[in-house]
Amino acid sequence: MTDAPDHAAELVELTADVVSAYVSNNPVPVAGLADLIASVHGSLSGIGHRVAAATEEPVPAVNPKRSVFPDYIICLEDGKRFKTLRRHLRVDFGLTPDAYRTKWNLPSTYPMVAPNYAASRSAMAKSIGLGRKAPQPTATATCGLTVCHGEVDRSG
Repeated sequence: MTDAPDHAAELVELTADVVSAYVSNNPVPVAGLADLIASVHGSLSGIGHRVAAATEEPVPAVNPKRSVFPDYIICLEDGKRFKTLRRHLRVDFGLTPDAYRTKWNLPSTYPMVAPNYAASRSAMAKSIGLGRKAPQPTATATCGLTVCHGEVDRSG
């Protein structure tokens, strides 16, 4: 039981440090000093309780099994619908796709893009020729020279 008095004394000392630092740089009326001390003390004493609550397992906004639909994916962080999650996760939560999958215990195959959107982008890329190998060079070059077994025929 010696931890409780030590914790209380430490809390009072921290409160005094914070209040004295604040008062040295900001004008505070004498009547408001008691409220300031009570506010700082309450905030500091509540920190330990918030840390304990933060260690609990996060609860997703929706069931991960029901988060992937053909036209959209539902973000487990906030429950919003997106065609692609990567940018939303980075901007709003500071998460990479791997960190997101790890946080929610998702498999590495969990998609970050809606299936129909991925299929339409794939079809568009294939239609403009992406993903094909470059054509093999022909026997005749564009300058009119015929290449045959590494030798150049300049006769014609």
